Amino acid sequence: MTEVCPKCGLVQELCVCETIAKEGQRIQLSIAKRKFGKLTTIISGIDAKDIDIKDVAKKIKSKLACGGTVKNGTIELQGDHRRKVREELIKMGFAAETIDMQ
Repeated sequence: MTEVCPKCGLVQELCVCETIAKEGQRIQLSIAKRKFGKLTTIISGIDAKDIDIKDVAKKIKSKLACGGTVKNGTIELQGDHRRKVREELIKMGFAAETIDMQ
């Protein structure tokens, strides 16, 4: 028996809940200076209830070949990757107009 999504009622293979959730996110990309002058890219605004934030972080870290972590609902990447992260988020299905860079 195939599994049914509890939100939309469709079969898991046809479920569009995550796609719809991606369009409604308000993502902010910012930069922070850490110890010893190291720069960190911070991605915030992704709702962890609707989207698997750990999977998003894993894909971005793999594409950019950098280290990082997920803390308190934000993704922290080592280095200044704001432009590249924006491009990758758009490729993943997030709307371009909902991504703000600071």
